This record gives sequence, structure tokens and C-alpha cells, in this order.
Amino acid sequence: MGQLVHTLPDDGLVDGVTLLAGEIYLLREKERDQVEVYDVTTYRLQRRLTVPVARSFTDMTSCEHNRCVYIGNGGKLKCVHRLDVQGAVTRWAVNDTPRGLSVNAVHNVLVTCPLVRKIKEFSSHGDLLRELTLPDDVICPWHAIQTRSGQFIVCHGDLDDPVHRVCMISADGCHIVHSHGGQPGSHTDQCNGPHRLAVDDNECVFVADYYNRRVTLLSPTLEYVRQVVLCDLLKGAPRYLYLDTRQRLLYVAVNKGEWRWRGYAAAFSV
Repeated sequence: MGQLVHTLPDDGLVDGVTLLAGEIYLLREKERDQVEVYDVTTYRLQRRLTVPVARSFTDMTSCEHNRCVYIGNGGKLKCVHRLDVQGAVTRWAVNDTPRGLSVNAVHNVLVTCPLVRKIKEFSSHGDLLRELTLPDDVICPWHAIQTRSGQFIVCHGDLDDPVHRVCMISADGCHIVHSHGGQPGSHTDQCNGPHRLAVDDNECVFVADYYNRRVTLLSPTLEYVRQVVLCDLLKGAPRYLYLDTRQRLLYVAVNKGEWRWRGYAAAFSV
């Protein structure tokens, strides 16, 4: 099991967590000062950044090579914001509702669009490089990560969907190579709302299993390995993940519904 190392403040709804240049970036759903930046060693708040004219966030990821953070925006904008370490913000249109974001080995941005079952690949400044349409039975894809071999790890399935899985999909997006899950459930070979993924240097896969309130570790061929974080270590449901491969720390963004939605992020040693 992962050991809890630190918990960041419990406040408004969390829409993403990532690391960049030795700092933790935490995204919250509010009108301004949406991005909170914490020191990665002391966990002290360093500053707050505002993404102008932005609500309905969907995810956040980072790129050390380009020294920037990418933020998905649903709602009417349907765009990705690019926030650099100095705080400058630009954005580009996705033209479909973006959900999960990731950066591949050549530093391009992968945007998962669930309503059209597509992965769109953009350059760091928003040039559309290609679109992949996923197989017909990959319903409601939440997040995609590209492996070094070019294949994609994709998680999909929400509430009323008949299939909830993590799939390895061929580099052309056409074929499912391996999968974990099927009918939604709580058994170790099932998942229920797999919302986000993280992949380590060995290509083992961490899965934020939202409705089961746990984080699961899968092998590179998507076989069950163990539970990393169980619900008794969380105060809500895990929605977003970021893996610091150097420190072997998994950052888990957790949201919970009480009289209003609140959220926090926690670091676990893995």
C-alpha cells in the first residue's frame, strides 16, 4: 500500500494536479487565482495564478521540456490553456470538449475528447498534428497516455456505460491489444469509473478508480498487481493523478461532496 506523505489544503473543487520545475500546481474551479503553486519539498504555498475568462476545467498536465502547464477547458470555450512558468497564458481551440490531457515523448499534447471518442495531438502552441478515432466499444474515454512504443493506454466508462476498462490500443488507434475490466464492479479485475491514469518508467499503470474510491496498479500488459490507495486513506473519490517518477510519489487529487463540493490533493509514496 502507498503511504500518505502529505496533504495539501482541503478547499474548493480540484480539477487537476501536476508538477513543474520543482513546484506542485493545483487547479481549482473558481473565478480567479485558480492555480495554486506549492513548493515540492516544504509544501508551502508560493503563489496563485489566474487563467482569464476560464471555468469548467477538465484536467491539467505539464511539460518540463517546454516549461509550461496545459489546462483543459470545457463549457463554451472547448480549448486548452498554455500557462508558462512566468504566468503568461495563451490558449487554442480543440473544437470538441476536452477531457484528459497528457504529454507524449516528443513533447506534444494529447487531448482526449469523450463525446467523439477521439485523441487529438497538438504541438505545444496548439497546431493540430493528428486525430485518432478510437474503436467503437471504447465509450466515454476519459484519459489517454502514449507509451514509448507508440501505443496508447486509455481509460473509459462512466455511470450508465456497460463497459468500464483500461485498454492498451495500437499506435494507429484501431485495435485493442490488452485490457483490464469489463462490466463495472469492485472486484480486483473490475473498475468503476476509471477517470485518470499515470504510467511509471517500467510502463506499469496507476488507475484512479473514481466510484470504487481507490487507486489500482496494473502491469505493463494491464494485469492486476495491487491496490495502491484504498478508500480508508481518502476522504472522497480520486479524480486526477500525477506520478513523480524521480521521488516515487503519486499525487492524488480527491473531490468530495458534502453540502458543497470540496477537494484536496495528497502525496503517497509508491
